[in-house]
Amino acid sequence: MSESSHAQHLSVDDFDPAASSLTGAVEPAVMAELLSIRSSIDNFDATLVYLLAERFKATQRVGILKAKHRLPAGDPNREKAQIHRLRALAESANLDPAFAEKFLNFIISEVIHHHQAISQSHSAAAATGGVPVVSLDGQGFVADPQTAARMDASGTAPQ
Repeated sequence: MSESSHAQHLSVDDFDPAASSLTGAVEPAVMAELLSIRSSIDNFDATLVYLLAERFKATQRVGILKAKHRLPAGDPNREKAQIHRLRALAESANLDPAFAEKFLNFIISEVIHHHQAISQSHSAAAATGGVPVVSLDGQGFVADPQTAARMDASGTAPQ
């Protein structure tokens, strides 16, 4: 099963917050405290996922704007400023700045990948007269299916 089709079958209802390899191996009071702390962690994780989804919706709008105006997918000066800003925020929050930088670099690389795909869709549509992006779907974008079907492995439509 592919990662995307597997994700479609997942449900938060399937999550067992008490799942642990430690059940029965530690005192009940310790297990109860562990589960309580983990419950907080689960809430933070859920918040992170929803915040990242909102962030990617905004970066998709940026990617479409860049593609329409033929701007590059990456903006090294912006990325450098964001990394500097996030490192400072991490320090003020008592979080390892190196971790924060790695996390942001991962996000930036994903955003650039999405921007490149959006740009390729726009380029292919311009070459064929198709419609490049018909809607945003939260995680990626939905290109015109006919344009996508004509695209080769490099992401461009044959001329």
